Amino acid sequence: IGPAYSDKAARTGIRALELLKLERFEKHFRIECAKYNKMFAAAGTEILDLDVEWEKQKEAALYLQSYVKDTVLTVNKALKEGKNVLFEGAQGTFLDIDHGTYPFVTSSNTTSGGACTGAGVSPKHIDSVWGVMKVYTTRVGEGPFPTELKCQIGEDLAIIGGEVGATTGRARRCGWFDAVASNYSCMINGVDKLALTKVDVLDTFDELLICTAYDVNGVVTKDMPTDSEDLTIVKPIYETMPGWNSKTSDITDYNDLPIEAKNYINRLAELVESEIGIVSVGPNRAQTFEVNC
Repeated sequence: IGPAYSDKAARTGIRALELLKLERFEKHFRIECAKYNKMFAAAGTEILDLDVEWEKQKEAALYLQSYVKDTVLTVNKALKEGKNVLFEGAQGTFLDIDHGTYPFVTSSNTTSGGACTGAGVSPKHIDSVWGVMKVYTTRVGEGPFPTELKCQIGEDLAIIGGEVGATTGRARRCGWFDAVASNYSCMINGVDKLALTKVDVLDTFDELLICTAYDVNGVVTKDMPTDSEDLTIVKPIYETMPGWNSKTSDITDYNDLPIEAKNYINRLAELVESEIGIVSVGPNRAQTFEVNC
């Protein structure tokens, strides 16, 4: 996605609307393809056949044309008509190009504000923000991860939780819940309610650790460092809570959870300064329930 965003910032990117104007699209495509072929040649990699590639693009454009709409108008019309509009963010807060663990980030804004810039709606129309978090922490790919468990516990979390990247298939790195990072995420996203997932993954652990602060070169802080290099040297400060050692995946009501599980969930909510709205104990719809407490 990086090269695509580079083209966007350089004002040379091909836009979806060009799929509706094949002559313009072809001209633009050939210019960009020739530009990239120079790069490929300089790098000693295979160059593209412009004619062959254009036929592929033309076929794709003809297929996609009926799906290309001005979504800004579509969404704002729905809002004006009083309809409910739900924006779903992709990827996590710390992959945000501005607020993430730069440079180990994606190329777009993955925080809640991205809904406004990406969809073209005014911030005044955003009346509720829900944050989705696991009850432990994971990360795909490189980048700092203070609570990562490079031990059997980390492997157990990955196996029980089926922690494999949805897009790339890469194994996710696993660790204890990081309340420092999660509190920061809730703050910049303006989270009103939390959806806490994968409670069942912790069913077999005798005790659970929660990172409540960082030790950065001897200085204890609950604030998220802005420098990713600092995150590589922090020592997580943990508090320990008892596990519940019982199966939760059959539970369909928050009140039926073991008291230890509810205490753990409530402690997470307290640390990130948000309210619990949804709890999940498995991947099925029946294993996800609202919290009324």
